[in-house]
Order: sequence, then C-alpha cells, then structure tokens
Amino acid sequence: MSTVTALLAARSADDAPGLTFEGRTWTWHELVGECAARAHWLRGLRAAEPGRPAHLGVLLDNVPEMLFLLGGAALSGTVLVALNTTRTPDRLAADARRADCDLILTEPAHLAAAREAGEGAGLDVIDYEDPAYAALLSPHKGEPFPDVAAEPGTLLMLIFTSGTSGDPRAVRITHRKIAVPGENLAGRLVNRADVVYSPMPLFHSGAIMAAVAPALAAGAHLVLRRRFSASGLLPDLRAHGATYMHYVGKALSYALIATPEKVDNPLRIAFGNEAAPAEQAAFGEKYGCLVIDAYGSTETAISFSPDPFGPPGALGKLTEGVAILDPATGEPCPPGVTGELVATSDNGLFDGYYRDAAPDRTREGMFWSGDHAYADENGYVFFVGRSLDRLRVDGENFGAAEVERALGADLPGPFAVYGVPDTAAGDQVMLAVTGAFDPEAFGALAGRLNPKWMPRFVRVCREFPLTASNKILKRTLAARAWLTDDPVWYRPGRAPAYRPLTPDDVTALHADLVRTGRTHLLEGR
Repeated sequence: MSTVTALLAARSADDAPGLTFEGRTWTWHELVGECAARAHWLRGLRAAEPGRPAHLGVLLDNVPEMLFLLGGAALSGTVLVALNTTRTPDRLAADARRADCDLILTEPAHLAAAREAGEGAGLDVIDYEDPAYAALLSPHKGEPFPDVAAEPGTLLMLIFTSGTSGDPRAVRITHRKIAVPGENLAGRLVNRADVVYSPMPLFHSGAIMAAVAPALAAGAHLVLRRRFSASGLLPDLRAHGATYMHYVGKALSYALIATPEKVDNPLRIAFGNEAAPAEQAAFGEKYGCLVIDAYGSTETAISFSPDPFGPPGALGKLTEGVAILDPATGEPCPPGVTGELVATSDNGLFDGYYRDAAPDRTREGMFWSGDHAYADENGYVFFVGRSLDRLRVDGENFGAAEVERALGADLPGPFAVYGVPDTAAGDQVMLAVTGAFDPEAFGALAGRLNPKWMPRFVRVCREFPLTASNKILKRTLAARAWLTDDPVWYRPGRAPAYRPLTPDDVTALHADLVRTGRTHLLEGR
C-alpha cells in the first residue's frame, strides 16, 4: 500500500506542470522541492510532550503553502493540523489545544485571529508571508529529498469534521487515508493529461482526498483557487482547460444560478458530495459533464460506488460490511425503512478520532455514522439526513433530505430544510430560502408534498450561514427558529396557504409553548 511520501517521491523528477495558483505555475519537481525544504525545517520543530511527533497548526486559505507544508509533513514525520478559517478565535484556540498544536502558521488575512487563538492556547504564531519565515526556510532550499520512514498507518494530518451538526472532532488522517483514494480516483477518473480544479477548502478532507491526492497520484495538473466563486467557476474552467473539478455542498447550486445558459467548457467530470439530485442533473446538462456525487464524510469509514445506471438519487448499493440498522434496537432495517448507516465489520479508511473515544460513533466493534438512509428492494441506498436532520411530525419520522429531494426539481436556488419545535410535540418543518419568495407559487408546490412534510415556516434569508465548503449551517438556522429579523412566512392551518408571520403569531406560538411546557426548546433564541 502506498504512502504520500512515496507518491511525492514518484513526482520528484517530473517536469510536467504540477500546480497553478493565481498566475504562477510550479512543475511537480519544483513543488516537491518546496515540500522538501519545509520538511528539513519541520524536523527541527519539537513537540511539547515527548513521545509524539510535532503538530503544526495551519490556518490558511487555499494557497500553495498549504500543499508545500502537507508534503513537508509527509517527508518529515510531522503532523499537520488543518484549522478551519471560519472558526472564531476562541474556538480556534480550543481546536488547537484539542489537537496538541505546538505552533500555528498562518497568513495576513487570518493573522489577528491566529494571534488571539495562539494567546488562548499558549502558542507562538508565524505569518508565512513574513520575511522571518523565508529566512527559516532559506538554509534548506535545494537540500536533498529527506530520508523518512513512513508507513500507510503513520499519522499525517488532523482534519476536523465540518461541524454542521455539532462540535467538530479531529479525525486522524493517516498516509493511507490520502494515498488510497488518490490512487483509486487516479485509476478511474483522473489521468496525467487532466487539469484538476480545486476550489474547496483544503482544511476539509474532501479537497485533499478527491482533488489533491488524485492529481498527485496521476501526475495531473492541479489548479488551486483561494476560495470557491460561483461567478469565477466558468472563467476558471476555460482559462485553465480544467477537465475535472471537486465540489462540496451547495457549490453546484450556486454555479447554476451564476450560469443561466448551457455553456461551452472543457469540464469532463464534477466529483463531490451532498448535491441534490436535481442539481446534479442540471449541472451535468448545463456544463456538459458527468456529475458523480459520492457519499462521503471526513471519517471515510463507509463508502459507496455510485452507479450511473441506478435509480436517481441513489448513493450506490449496500456492500458487505455496511448495513442500515435501527439505532434503538441495532436490528437491520427492512427495505424502505430508514435507519442509521453502520460499518459493521470494517471501518474502511477510518483510523479513529484524535484523543476522542467517541462512544456515540464507535461501539461494539462497529462505526455508527450518525447518517440516516434507507435501501430499496434492490439494495440501492438513499441518503435521508444527518442525525440532527431527522424530524418527527405528528408521529412520522422522516429526513430533511427527503423533503429537499421532493422540492429540489421545482424550487429554484439553494435552500435548506430543518426542524423547529412543534408547540405540542415533535417538530415542524421549516424551510430557508434566499432571493424573492412567491407565497402563492410555493403554496402550489407545497400542496403536492406529503402533508407532514409541508413546511410550516419559510424564512427568506438575506444570506445563508455557510461553512467554508459551502454547506448551509442548519443548526445556526434552527437555533433561531422563527425568531429572526429575516422575513418569515407562516402556514397556520392545514392548507398550503402562506402569509407573513406577525408579532401576534409569535406571541401565540410562545403561549402555546408555555402551555405545553416546551419553552426550553427555544431557550436562548
């Protein structure tokens, strides 16, 4: 089994284009040379506790330095801790402590937050654009390829889960966790002639495993963008001749809004996860490419192979070692019944969380994903939602993703479905949208839904709270429920008729919660 170290060694004499960023291109040979220089510097970094490798926290946008340091860590035995640039300084400090960072390296855009976090965690901070950093690296320029013994199971990175449904956890990213998907995708979807476009954050696992790793394994040309831009996508694809791109979350939806017509471009494949089936189809048609939406999480304990001939929206078929179990009983769910996705006999590429036993995830030798799904009679799996995306309305359990799928073909633009407290028991469905909202048109659409899926509230957001990978932070939306300054439309009865939520409505809803003893569900909102 390969390692990232071995993949870098294979590129060390390769003079083909390896990386392009904001008008500058490095050959693979030059890129590996930059990694080697950092590896020699990192070898001098000492861990606060004996017996473990040094941990370097990096708070960076998508800049080449992130990749140079990733390679440097692979060539030196250092552990790279990917810190999330959207986190507040106090949260960054907590993340750095949790991941045992020994130093934080950042850039001017995040220097203030890094210094505050460093003060909170008791860590020094380096700005990589400061001449002092260049002086640290200068003695190592041109030094030979380091001799390092890396094994597939050697810890290389700590990447935090996205935190869309709770506090992030630091996932152990070993060499195999990057090399295996890189080699698999290089063998199937990416070849040396491809140009790989990578606009998603490098502090999340998706961009590392589905863009950087296959480009490295195949010797393809990687094009890095500092941040995703819907309006910049088409010009970038054309300017760089990009044939493969990686996406996450709502990126395709935003791109569809920014590109109203079918467009001529070189893209062959868009590979990612969490795009709605309607968005996948529309993007593939508009950009003339194959969209492959795979199931994925930072843990990568469970994976599916998408079947282009399977039913629309299916993740793929259940495979040996993966089951859908009733979380209450642990028993397998029959076809059509929603349960939790569980790795029953093999944790795949998941090597555990860092200093976190996570009994809610790993118990009795199995990995419980927290993701809900059902399988049809042919074994095809359909994603329903994360644990906090589960709703119970009038005694019926269902997932927000099911409602989103039902709305996806007809509701323009990005949107989010989530649960808010019912005044009596269980949940009510709330929908968040952006842009213009037509209550009559939406009422006609909602009237075709399962009555229990019909949104009770519609919030018209000025903008969505997003993770850096363009996932809508539903927990942030749900935390406010209907108590927001954004316009909210309300369906008080059974009919799909929506009107503006009034202060009197809010007072009445609160009174009902008081009456039923459920005000604690809105505490702090």
